[in-house]
Amino acid sequence: MRALIAVLLACFAASVTAERAPDLVLRGALTGKDQHTYREVPFDVPKGTTRITIDVDYTGRDEKTTIDLGLLGPTGFTGQDGFRGWSGGSKRRFTVSATDATASFLPGAIETGKWRLLLGIPNIRPASAATFTAQVWLSHDDEGFGPEHGLSATLNPEARWYRGDLHMHTAHSDGGCPNASGTKKVPCPLFLTVASAAKRGLDFIAISEHNTMSQVSEMRELQPYFDTMLMIPAREITTFEGHANLFGVSRPLDFRVGSASVPDWNALLADVTKAHGLISINHPRRPNDETCMGCGFTPHNVVDMRGFQAIEAINGGDAERPDSGIPFWEAQIDAGLRITAIGGSDSHDGSDAPRDRFAGRIGSPTTVVHAPDLSMEGILDGIRAGHVFIDVEGTRDRSLDVQATTGTTMAAMGDALTVTTGGSVHVLVRTAALGRQYLRVTDNGKPVDMEGHNVIPSNGEVTFDWSSDGKPHWLRVDVRSPEGKLLILGNPIYINH
Repeated sequence: MRALIAVLLACFAASVTAERAPDLVLRGALTGKDQHTYREVPFDVPKGTTRITIDVDYTGRDEKTTIDLGLLGPTGFTGQDGFRGWSGGSKRRFTVSATDATASFLPGAIETGKWRLLLGIPNIRPASAATFTAQVWLSHDDEGFGPEHGLSATLNPEARWYRGDLHMHTAHSDGGCPNASGTKKVPCPLFLTVASAAKRGLDFIAISEHNTMSQVSEMRELQPYFDTMLMIPAREITTFEGHANLFGVSRPLDFRVGSASVPDWNALLADVTKAHGLISINHPRRPNDETCMGCGFTPHNVVDMRGFQAIEAINGGDAERPDSGIPFWEAQIDAGLRITAIGGSDSHDGSDAPRDRFAGRIGSPTTVVHAPDLSMEGILDGIRAGHVFIDVEGTRDRSLDVQATTGTTMAAMGDALTVTTGGSVHVLVRTAALGRQYLRVTDNGKPVDMEGHNVIPSNGEVTFDWSSDGKPHWLRVDVRSPEGKLLILGNPIYINH
């Protein structure tokens, strides 16, 4: 049954992520007389457009015909921001928006008016003829990072567990590391962070700079090279009342909580909802004083917590520290929310080297997400669903899978079951690389007596039964070492919620 569900989810994901039809299709013909000439192909951009994506194909390559590509805004070469880039023949598809652009092109405001696809023809033989077709997508804010390409691509269509790090910083905010000669600390190049994450064997990362998206163009450049590791654009919404990571939103967002335009967190969350983003509170129990100004979640007004989809329960190496976010997350669940626990290294130095208690090391902790595919939307949907566990030490192979069954209904971490009074739930726990470690099962935050069967056997499987009293419960499975150290933090299965 689970295999069938996985296949159906994969098919559903493929259907919803299929590329939509272009808004415009531009066509033209070339002859040998077009050798060493330029052609402007005009198209109209209507009001409300926030991104332009163009895909160009042409015939005649077998006869060495070559077309180079550029883009001009309404003011052309003579106006400010009129020239938007030139890629020669190195790109077939490119995108531009106010926040980011494909390498070779310039980000900037998308002005209403007549734009021009600029074609250069460095070679077409005298007797040759060719045709070109340009598909044009005119996107709005709700389409995020544009049609299926680059940051929106699916790197793996398989439904499975994917391992990643959801919180890190580079030179685009306050990331710093030693320079090449080791003589001083400098802003840390984004490439170094990405390369370190790839070295750790991660399937996905989120680059979450403070209140900016300036990193996105560089991520677009790197994604084709790092073709097995998904890069998710994010930003750490940094306020005087707390921090939160925002994923999946391309447009600018006013972060000034406490100002006239954003009076409180509820106003900011309403904007996030309109943008269809996923937002997670970061390190909620950090101090909010001169040692870490604004780091702790200390809203001045009452916040509707339903606006958040996740909480960074573990930040860097804080799982066992008093300022861990785990108690804050559990309190939200006790209040009736179904909100996902995630983790993030909060790396600021681009390093994958071990740290004391793993603090700041890329990939520690690792957030492991069961997703329908390896795409930005696939990973974010997996987080929304709560199909997540946290590998606290950021290993490559530790895993946890929990299945709860009552009758013919099965639920995984993050899912919900309805179980009447006296009904029984059968729980199957599958683990990997955790033999001889200890399961810790909690019911509404209180330990469940496993009757001496909490040691994980060599085959990695443990089963137990749980009886319902008909009331709401959240049932969670964690893994700890024999000494009590937290190794795996699971998300709950919700019963009668």
